[in-house]
Amino acid sequence: MHGRIAALYRHPVKGFTPEPLTRVRLEAGGFFPADRMFALENGPSGFDETDPRHVSKFAFAVLATLPQLVKAKTWFDEGKGVLHVSADGGRHAALPLSTAQGRQAFADWVEGFLGKDIVDGPLKLRLAPGHRFTDHAQGHVSLINLASLRELEARIGVTVDPLRFRANLHVDGWPAWAELDLAKGHLMAAGPARLKGFRRTIRCIATHADPETGERDIDLCGALMAHYGHAYFGVYLNVAEGGEIVVGDSALTEYEPTSELNLAPAPKPGQ
Repeated sequence: MHGRIAALYRHPVKGFTPEPLTRVRLEAGGFFPADRMFALENGPSGFDETDPRHVSKFAFAVLATLPQLVKAKTWFDEGKGVLHVSADGGRHAALPLSTAQGRQAFADWVEGFLGKDIVDGPLKLRLAPGHRFTDHAQGHVSLINLASLRELEARIGVTVDPLRFRANLHVDGWPAWAELDLAKGHLMAAGPARLKGFRRTIRCIATHADPETGERDIDLCGALMAHYGHAYFGVYLNVAEGGEIVVGDSALTEYEPTSELNLAPAPKPGQ
């Protein structure tokens, strides 16, 4: 299959603002750079920064439980280790996440933004060098296929922002749903890099929230189940061979899609 890399995104703080990139360098066996390096613990989770293990996303402040987080806009200056965060009303802060004081200051900012009655317990920004707070322990890189999104939009009659799915790679030019077969262990070439698919991404209520307003306005899990009989959208991959990927690079696979999904013709407008 021949396609292209349509967009690249990282999410430095889990659950907070996606940051678009024009290029990224992947390392073999590594995570997507600067993606989900931090997570805001929402009450004690048992996470040990000296012995980091995978912890359920529900231990942290995420869109599945706190969709209003989208109203806090963040941007991470990786070179300086400073997180910029702002919200309507002129509230802005620049916080050094390399220090414990800076991380706690971010937690305090978010608590003030949300309100103490909204959070489950003390907020604490977690960091463990080499660890990433991905939803799946081996989910180093995530991918969605924009053709699949367009096919879903045609069925439900609603435009869906791809940022609802919080993926690292957006691919265009593949047939709709062809990416789901990638999870069977197939390789894809993204520019000079090689990635191996291993798992389909199961979606949750986080995708129901509008990325700008936080309003839960589209039941995407329900739509996936109603039209396809599952809640998969996108795939997880691991990096087999490193290299620099640039937006517009080719996205190639050697396999041809054989997905078992029932892709009956989408309804015409008005039907």
